[in-house]
Order: sequence, then structure tokens, then C-alpha cells
Amino acid sequence: MAAVDVDMPMEIEPQIIRNEDIEREAEGFKEKGNTFYIKKDYSEAFNYYTKAIDSCPKNASYYGNRAATLMMLCRFREALEDSQQAVRLDDCFMKGHLREGKCHLSLGNAMAASRCFQKVLQLEPSNSQAQQEHKNAAAVLEFERMAEFGFDKRDFRKVVYCMDRALGLASACHRFKILKAECLALLGRYPEAQSVASDILRMDSTNGDALYVRGLCLYYEDCIDKAVQFFVQALRMAPDHEKARLACRNAKALKAKKEEGNQAFKDNNFEAAYKLYSEALMIDPNNIKTNAKLYCNRGTVGAKLKKPDQAIEDCTSAIKLDSTYIKAYLRRAQCYMDIEQYEEAVRDYEKVYQTEKTKEHKHLLKTAQLELKKSKRKDYYKVLGVGKNATEDEIKKAYRKRALMHHPDRHSAATSEVQKEEEKKFKEVGEAFTVLSDPKKKTRYDCGHDLEDDSNNMGGKLAPIWILITFVGIPGVPLNAS
Repeated sequence: MAAVDVDMPMEIEPQIIRNEDIEREAEGFKEKGNTFYIKKDYSEAFNYYTKAIDSCPKNASYYGNRAATLMMLCRFREALEDSQQAVRLDDCFMKGHLREGKCHLSLGNAMAASRCFQKVLQLEPSNSQAQQEHKNAAAVLEFERMAEFGFDKRDFRKVVYCMDRALGLASACHRFKILKAECLALLGRYPEAQSVASDILRMDSTNGDALYVRGLCLYYEDCIDKAVQFFVQALRMAPDHEKARLACRNAKALKAKKEEGNQAFKDNNFEAAYKLYSEALMIDPNNIKTNAKLYCNRGTVGAKLKKPDQAIEDCTSAIKLDSTYIKAYLRRAQCYMDIEQYEEAVRDYEKVYQTEKTKEHKHLLKTAQLELKKSKRKDYYKVLGVGKNATEDEIKKAYRKRALMHHPDRHSAATSEVQKEEEKKFKEVGEAFTVLSDPKKKTRYDCGHDLEDDSNNMGGKLAPIWILITFVGIPGVPLNAS
């Protein structure tokens, strides 16, 4: 028995020494980790804290230190795991609970973060850091609530504002970033939305939400084929992604309907094209760029159907959706020209020329300005009641008819007001005939030149009625003949 009693300490003592050596070595790793942490060399600090954990995997402080290092490296999910392991080993490890809460908050899990900070406050009610972080968690929850309400009301600017504020406290939350990116896309701020989604995909190439946002941006930029590819990829990563499924379906339907409309237009089936473009416009009111093109296409069809007012209304709708859409301005300007609303046409052509200073656009603007100038003077064609392509003989016949109609001698028995009005019209008829019967003057008039220097015309003198009757070649016709 005595030999056994002596032998037992001999067997245990080396084991105790080995454990002490291991603990001492682990503490050495921890101290080196602390040194690198102070120097902000977090990668080396991580390596030494990992060695300490490998040596003593039951020490809560080692996990806590490595969690702090991972947080500095923005590796919050890994930091969260270490923090949780630390408090599993020591439920009273206050720093462990605090770091777990911070990780939850950074990842956007505000409710879980609140519970961690409440645990710290149970351990130390006066902990100012826990008090502040608890307020931050409450603020994130409030921003989430406001964003959800804003999204339901389609107030996407409000959502972006709330997510920016929330991300200030939860910088690693992909969910907040995705919601912000989606709303940026819905606001037409595609480069910003793409940037947010791309940042997430660089960290996680299989993120279905980020793939969906990338597709959404392409879809709203009218790159439908590429958009469908991203939606399909998002559905591979997340088969239950309802938004990606709906967007994919809309994209395919929109493309098909638009192409049907284009084909009908090429086939000169304008009624069918108008109907197909109208149906396409009902598919997705959020797709601003594609809908702008559809409105412009329908406006072109309206012009072909001789419905200029309808065409102008559609072009205006296109411009409201996309104020930089040159084709819509050009189409609307041409419609204004067709119905002789030259001021509106000039305004549109000026907008086009300011944006794209091409020879063609300059020519269109000059033409509209000339027609506007011509429209502000007397329209001698209207005075005589003839078209602008009237022949010389048609102009003479029209003059004879109008001159006889308005000659003052014919209205000598009328009131003074009527006589003055008829005299004025008779002068205008004379002016019109003087210009339109002279090839040179007519050419200058048609080109928009001023004719004020050519004021010596018969419109200023009243010929006796017997001279007029002789001139028109119908002697003997009673003046009161209808």
C-alpha cells in the first residue's frame, strides 16, 4: 500500500505540470494577440488568439478577444459565433454579452441585440455602453418600422432615408442594403442600386436578393434579356423568391407584347399595334424606361392613324416618365407642326437641339422657327380661301370671288360697322392677291421673308364696282346675287 501511495503523486505531478505549461503557453499567445491588437494588426492578433483557443478551448476570454478582433475585421458573423461561445462558457462574462449584442446589431438583428444588452444591464445596471447600445437597437427597430410603412405606401425615398440611418448603426446588414437598393432601383437611381448589390455579391456571389436587385436594375433600364438571366439565377439560389419570380414573369410578358406591337406596326396594322402597345403598358407601371418607349411608340401609331392630339398626349406621357427621351420630343414636335402649333413645336425642337446639337436637329428647329414667324403674319392663303399649293388660275378665281363678296359698294346700305369690317376684308383680299399673283413676291412670302417693303398693292385702293365687275369678267351679274 505504501508503494501505491508513493507512486500516485509520481504519476499525477507530470500531468499537472503539463496543464500549467499549456495554460502558460495559451496566456503567452493571448498576450501576443493583445500586443498586435493594440497595434491594429488584427490579422496577426486573430492568429494568436486562435492559438490560445486551440491550447485552452474552455477559456471564455480567449473567445471574447478573438470576437473583438473579428469585429474590427468586419467579420461579424464569425465574431457572433465566438461571442456566443464565450457566454456559453461563462454566462456572467459581461464583455461577451456586450460583444454578442454589438454583432447582432451590426447584422441588423435588433431584437436579439436588445436582449444581449439587457443581460449586460442585469449584470451591471450602470453600464453606460450597454445603455447607449440598447438605445441604438431601439432606433434600428423604429427605422425598420418606418421603412416598412414607407414601402407599403410606395414612398421609396422615405425607405432609402430610413435604411441609410439604420445602416449607420447596422453596417453589415445585407437585408437593409437590399431594401435600400431595391428602392433606389424603383426611384430610377440604377447606378447606386447596382453598386449596393454588387458590393453584396462580392462578399456572397450566391445572394439571391442581390441577384434580384441586379436584374431589377437591368429590367428597369430596358435590358430585358440580361435582366431575365439574373432573375433566373436568383431563383436558382432562392427558389421561393417571389419578387424575382414576379419580375421574371413581367419581363418576359413585356418583351413579348412590345415585340408583337412592333411587328404589327411594321405590317402597317396600326390599329392592332395601338392595342398591343396599350396592353404592354398595363403590365408593369414601375418600369419607367420601357413604358416611356411604349408611350412614344403608341404616339407614333396615333400619328399614323391621323390622331395628332392623341399622339401628342402619348408623347407627353413618355416625356413625363423620361425627361431625356429625345425621340419623344421629336415625335411630339412633328405632331405640333402637323396641326400648326408652331410655338410648341419650336419649344420641343429647342429642347432637342440643346441636348444634341446635330445638323438635322438644327434644320428642324430652323424650319419650325420659320413656320412660327410665318404664322404670326396674315395668312394670305386663308384670306383667299385657297390651299398653299393653289395654282395661279385658282388664286385668280378665288380673288375675284372674295373681292366681289367684300367690295364696299356691295355693302353701301349696311351699318357703318359692317361697312368698316367689309372694307377691311376687301383690303386684305387685295393685299393677298397682290402677293400671291406675283411669282417673286409669292416665293418670298412662302419662304417667310418680310414683305413690308412691297406695300404698293391694290389692297390700299378701292376700285369702283363697275371696274371690278369688268375685271372679274362677269358683267351684268346683280350685286346682291348669292
